[in-house]
Amino acid sequence: MGDRSFIEVAGGEIEFELSRSSGADGGRAPLVFLHEGLGSIDLWRGVPDAVAALVDDRPVLVYARHGHGASAPAGSPRPATYMHREADVVLPALLDQLGLRRPVLVGHSDGASIALLHAGGGHAVTGLVCLAPHVFVEAESIAGIEAARDAFEASPDMAAKMGRYHADPVATFRGWNDVWLSEEFRAWDITDRLAAIDAPILLVQGTDDQYGTFAQLDAIESGVRGPVTQLRLDGAGHAPHLDARDDVVTAIARFVDALDGGVTRRTW
Repeated sequence: MGDRSFIEVAGGEIEFELSRSSGADGGRAPLVFLHEGLGSIDLWRGVPDAVAALVDDRPVLVYARHGHGASAPAGSPRPATYMHREADVVLPALLDQLGLRRPVLVGHSDGASIALLHAGGGHAVTGLVCLAPHVFVEAESIAGIEAARDAFEASPDMAAKMGRYHADPVATFRGWNDVWLSEEFRAWDITDRLAAIDAPILLVQGTDDQYGTFAQLDAIESGVRGPVTQLRLDGAGHAPHLDARDDVVTAIARFVDALDGGVTRRTW
């Protein structure tokens, strides 16, 4: 990836890495990676580089949202619409400032939901890769997030471990956990945005995802207008790109290459 940099976006600095193409990209769509609810640049654990190594030369952007990594703090408490703001305000401003057009958005968990919101809000994309996405709240989601809260509160080591990746690990955890467990968030549902999406989508989820079921993938496929490929991975949890790294990196690379040469429906 490129050097770690900062840019002022939507009222606060954002930490990012941008690898520019060598000039031979042929106008290929940039890859933009959107992390999960407790994620950061480093917590992708090299997956963006692994994907970039398998696809034709193009810009690759990885960034930390406000309240994550070394980016500026996010507002507290977060509203239930925090992902809408990221999709409709922050991400468009960031892409515009960096001169990136019609990206392929690769989102994990919250990042996948932000990708869908962005595309469904009328912003031009070339394709979407959604890893463990959620478009509505399930009982499994609440149970998993309650378990994460209990583990965080029971272990003084968890904040210290998160401090390797976040400037304020407690604020990062609470910002995500508290809003998901709020009464207001129980009604969170973004399926109304799906019908506006006509870009190709790759959906990836593990059978052992502790935060959601395959009902999320089926709702997305039935709700969008573009072609959809589902990759369901036996034994993978909520981070399929880490639990089944080679399979997911290869699937993303094939999906991106297909976008360059004309979309085809693939099965892995």
